[in-house]
Amino acid sequence: QVQLVESGGGLVQAGGSLRLSCAASGSIPSTNVMGWYRQAPGKQRELVATITSGASTNYAGSVKGRFTISRDNARNTVYLQMHSLKPEDTAVYYCNAATVVAGINLAWGQGTQVTVSS
Repeated sequence: QVQLVESGGGLVQAGGSLRLSCAASGSIPSTNVMGWYRQAPGKQRELVATITSGASTNYAGSVKGRFTISRDNARNTVYLQMHSLKPEDTAVYYCNAATVVAGINLAWGQGTQVTVSS
């Protein structure tokens, strides 16, 4: 079983920065993909960014160039550095872990709120 614990959300003004962290524990396979998703009120959960254990990354078009996903495999931790935040980035951000092969979901974090004021 895999557990994910997020931290780092908060309130920031438009144009500001935040860094989210997600610490994984439990039986996580050595080859995996971890990612960040977000869900705004009244909207579906959407992909923000993913990173494989081999450090291949993928970003949603809306955050490309502003957000950077990274990971520390030794600490089983994934980060999301967010710059130039916009009010439309306001959402609950969820960490996710999945297998690389077949994309089988392993766990979701509890979510952390990011609020960007205009």
